[in-house]
Amino acid sequence: MRYRIDINCDMGEDENSGSRDEALMGLISSANIACGGHAGSSESMARTLEAANRYGVCAGAHPSYPDRENFGRVRLRLSPDEIHASVSDQLVALRDIARTIGTVLTHVKPHGALYHAAMNSHDVAEAIFCAVEESLGNVTLVGLAGASGVAWWRQMGASVIEEAFADRRYEADGSLRARSLPDAMIESPIRAAEQSLRIANGLGAVSLSGEIVPIRADTICIHSDSACALENARAVCAALAC
Repeated sequence: MRYRIDINCDMGEDENSGSRDEALMGLISSANIACGGHAGSSESMARTLEAANRYGVCAGAHPSYPDRENFGRVRLRLSPDEIHASVSDQLVALRDIARTIGTVLTHVKPHGALYHAAMNSHDVAEAIFCAVEESLGNVTLVGLAGASGVAWWRQMGASVIEEAFADRRYEADGSLRARSLPDAMIESPIRAAEQSLRIANGLGAVSLSGEIVPIRADTICIHSDSACALENARAVCAALAC
């Protein structure tokens, strides 16, 4: 698969989504695999890693707050040490399964509320960085394009990939529109493809209020848990194909 820009997808988040995840795996170039915090089990981790192997997709970890009830989308009041311990446990769980099937993890992308906390809190970003370094060594961290967390990780010595989103709306300041608000998600495959193509071509995204949001990104995310995930992925991949 050759695209103008890397296409990543959060995977293994639903025990009953095997056929959808399989179809998505055939379209993307990087997979972020849920590893027990907000979702994921030993079985789903192994299944998703094996699929990544079959399709030649880069496999990475998708750790989160340990909060299955809220799917990792609520920020928990955990200390940096508690975040470090939780993320480490999740990374080691996925790493050990990957080793048994001969897969090397290439990257780590935090999920949901933990992702946004890392982009805005130095302590959270540092806790994740240390957990990654101790559990996986020198792998790449994925963060929101232009966010403070990306700069902090680089200062800590991490290799970083900056991410944009095909299926999320942007505010004028470059932040993602909160999922609790209307129009946070892009559910039209045509619009998801348009936004992805703009970002890949360096034209930025168009905010809900009409401003151009400059974004320099290395990878574009498609969420697997949206109702139109497969349709979005097909449209985005068609638009970005070399």
